[in-house]
Amino acid sequence: MAPTKDDDSLAGELNEKVRIEEVSDDEGIPFPGKHLTKSYLPIPPWLVPSCLDLFPEDHQTATSEAYTKVQAECLPHLLGGDTQDLPLNKYGIPHLRRAQHAAFLHASLGDLPSAYIALDAARPWVFYWGFSGLTVLGESVMPYRSRLINTVRPMQNPLGGFGGGHGQTSHCAASYACVLALAMVDALEHVNRRTIWHWLGKLKQPNGGFRMAEKAEEDVRGAYCAFIMITVLNLPLELPPSSPARRAGLQRFDDKLGDYISTLQTWEGGIGASPPCSEAHGAYAFLALGTLAMIDAPHIIVSKYLDLPALLRWMATQQTSPEGGFAGRTNKLVDACYSQWIGGTWSLLQAALGPNAPEVQGKDLWNKAALIRYLLTCSQQPGKKGGMRDKPSTRPDGYHTTYALAGMSAAMNQYTYDAEGPVRDERGRLMAGFNWKAEGVEKKVLAGMGVEESGRVGFVHPVYVMPFDVVEGFKEKFPSCGFEIEGEKSA
Repeated sequence: MAPTKDDDSLAGELNEKVRIEEVSDDEGIPFPGKHLTKSYLPIPPWLVPSCLDLFPEDHQTATSEAYTKVQAECLPHLLGGDTQDLPLNKYGIPHLRRAQHAAFLHASLGDLPSAYIALDAARPWVFYWGFSGLTVLGESVMPYRSRLINTVRPMQNPLGGFGGGHGQTSHCAASYACVLALAMVDALEHVNRRTIWHWLGKLKQPNGGFRMAEKAEEDVRGAYCAFIMITVLNLPLELPPSSPARRAGLQRFDDKLGDYISTLQTWEGGIGASPPCSEAHGAYAFLALGTLAMIDAPHIIVSKYLDLPALLRWMATQQTSPEGGFAGRTNKLVDACYSQWIGGTWSLLQAALGPNAPEVQGKDLWNKAALIRYLLTCSQQPGKKGGMRDKPSTRPDGYHTTYALAGMSAAMNQYTYDAEGPVRDERGRLMAGFNWKAEGVEKKVLAGMGVEESGRVGFVHPVYVMPFDVVEGFKEKFPSCGFEIEGEKSA
């Protein structure tokens, strides 16, 4: 089957060595369609023709045909031949449509069309994505505080945790989204910490892992969500007396968890969802590393349980060429959501290498400029609507908008782990997840990525995937566990 765009015409387009042209400072921002008069940058090395001829015509498969179709879809935007009428900055790259994306996310927090009934059980994700994306754009979500509290209150179940809606079963994903959304409006006092502790104890499994809900599937999502709640709410690390894992000899939530995560690494080097033999997936790599990074310093704990060189190799292969974004699995297509799930994981990997590793000093482990170029040229929705999308042929939604912006933050900012910080406080609270620092890249580095100062986005915490200032507030919110655990009985 022939690819969507003729190979010869595609090669011809590239062999013309299309150049992105710079506009001198006195020309201002060009209007859509305006000719850029000053040639200055050759196409980036990952967009040169030699990088594109990967599949000989006589060896086409369904995968290669899909890849060629996406490549032909993205290249005109990446090379500047089709700007989609997006206003360009002085480097010839589309501006970040900050106002339009913010309006799109605000709209997602209002009245929704009837089709959204399909997301009824995922309502907590809808407002979490809206809040998270808005904060990356520098918008305050505090005006939503009272509305959120009223929305979330019926979702909290008497026996602990949150469901997707009133009367729905408590679930780790819904609870994660509710807790972090409440944190972003400084309303964590509305979480019943005692009952959520008991509920999480029921999800802890004898093998060290966690279920997503009682009698539901067990995978690494459960571990990550559980430890987000344990560290954010400063819950006791001791398992409740009612926990089934106690009958197997486990005493704490982190018992055998590292061993469990080690069983998730596949022959490729990536991380799967659950043992045995799950497919390696970028999101699961983030969840596994994020979980370990809440238990201990990354440079101590990650290599203890994972083959770090193998994981690094696998992660590097997921950045697609020529698009510059990330695919979530081997032989899959670029998708903007993996800008966070893989792009956001690189800070954890760099920290795992240790502060003095030669691979870290002064070098990036991934192509940040390529990701930013993909997100600004291919992922932004043109027109009045705003929002960000998987790829040009898809529609924008809150999920892709939020995680595309988080990935952009990972590329525009530097996140480093403070190896001198405590991993436990005097009461035994897990502190490793709070030992991170953030700073924006220098102006000249940002310019090298084709981004102006006005295109910067906010800091996104590499472990908690939310604003840094909110994460800092966790340490003061619950300085002690707040309730005694001796003599606790099953809730």
